[in-house]
Amino acid sequence: MSGEKNGQVGTTPVSQHPREEVDSEMNGDVRTELRRSRNGRCPKKPAQLGMRACIESHQITLAFVPLLALVILHFSYPELQHRTRKFFRLSYHDPILDKYAVGADDTFIVIHWIFLLTGLRAATMTYLLIPFARWAGVKKRKARVRFAEQAWLFLYDASMFSLGMYIFYHSDYWLNLREMWTTWPDRKLEGVMKRYYLIQFAFWLQQIVVVNIEERRKDYHQMLTHHIITCFLVLTSYGHHFTKVGHVILCLMEVVDVILPLAKMLKYMHFEVACDVAFGVFMGTWVVARHVLYMMVVYSTYRDTKETIPFGCFDKDNQVSEQPAQVTDSFLQVVQPFISPDSFICWTHNVKWTFLTMLLALQALTLIWFGMIMRVAWRIVKGGKAEDSRSEDEAEDDALELDVDLGDKRSHGAGPPTLDCEVGVDGVDVRAKTRPLPGARRYRKMTASATGVTLPGHHSDRKELLGRIGCDKSIGE
Repeated sequence: MSGEKNGQVGTTPVSQHPREEVDSEMNGDVRTELRRSRNGRCPKKPAQLGMRACIESHQITLAFVPLLALVILHFSYPELQHRTRKFFRLSYHDPILDKYAVGADDTFIVIHWIFLLTGLRAATMTYLLIPFARWAGVKKRKARVRFAEQAWLFLYDASMFSLGMYIFYHSDYWLNLREMWTTWPDRKLEGVMKRYYLIQFAFWLQQIVVVNIEERRKDYHQMLTHHIITCFLVLTSYGHHFTKVGHVILCLMEVVDVILPLAKMLKYMHFEVACDVAFGVFMGTWVVARHVLYMMVVYSTYRDTKETIPFGCFDKDNQVSEQPAQVTDSFLQVVQPFISPDSFICWTHNVKWTFLTMLLALQALTLIWFGMIMRVAWRIVKGGKAEDSRSEDEAEDDALELDVDLGDKRSHGAGPPTLDCEVGVDGVDVRAKTRPLPGARRYRKMTASATGVTLPGHHSDRKELLGRIGCDKSIGE
């Protein structure tokens, strides 16, 4: 679910200032290019100087400055605290039950967490994870950024999975899926459950922002579709008080999301055997969690609701009543809880099949991904020619790097001089035909995978998948 950053090759030495070096790794030397373009030393690169690159390079500022302003406003003007505290505290508290209801004011704390997660992600990657990757021996600039992205996902998913399992273990539906429906609609939530659910919703909304502001990868449309379906399911399950089933599904999805980033981190640090083991655990966990247990939850939604939830509408006291005339429209049956959370909520065939359709759509997407993973794994097991497992753009980066280096050596000899400036990878259109510098030779790295088995055929989406999910040791070099 995050994008790649720019690599850099060329002859200009890297700045020794820690802040400058980290910033260049995070935003592809956007600031350096801006500075140099004003001095006339290097041509402008529109792709790097656009709005997306500007937002990406200032994520920490754009995230933390509004939050800081909100905190100052909250403490400086007490008369506004009845409004500003909605960004920091859970709304709709019932002091008698010590639980929380659901309502439109929950939007404020979701917005707060979107900004907070964006700032924490950028700051943690910049000041902790990228320096750690450098210390761990990850040599390439782009590989360090990707390591940091995966490490951030690992930290977030491990934290939220632990919290989710803690809630699950202490719930009445632990290992009993039928209990997810017996008390529906649960209009009041425990504080820890409500905070967990809203943070998860904020995270997936923030992931939509991430895939759109950072460099787009080949699976951009699949990832965007996955994030949109997930956000729809989290939002509607929250509004319709299906938080129990939503919580179980989040736990099932998140256990896989903990293992995969760990495998990628091991890959970048060249722990090939450990990476292979982690990748094997990842594939087994994927099958069990996302296809076996997940479908058990879907089947429970279809079967157990017949026995536990009568069709009809429920008033604010959760008593079954006649369906009001104004919600006979199927669309209103779905959106009514968001229009008026304290009023009636309906369980009809339309509502039931809307949820089942979205759950099955998410399953179809995960099946497509798993089919692609299995095809790659089968080809690796069969064996064949070794190929670089990195994505095509990274292979072009290597070729460009060799060309620039060899061209620079010619500038000190009899050949023509080369341009002495920084070359950002994103400033080069790798799809266009590039001409090598005079006397330069292109080399293609042919490295075996960590499993000792090779992959046949031409390198297209197969290479991208290996770079995203595999454990080829050449990626982190």
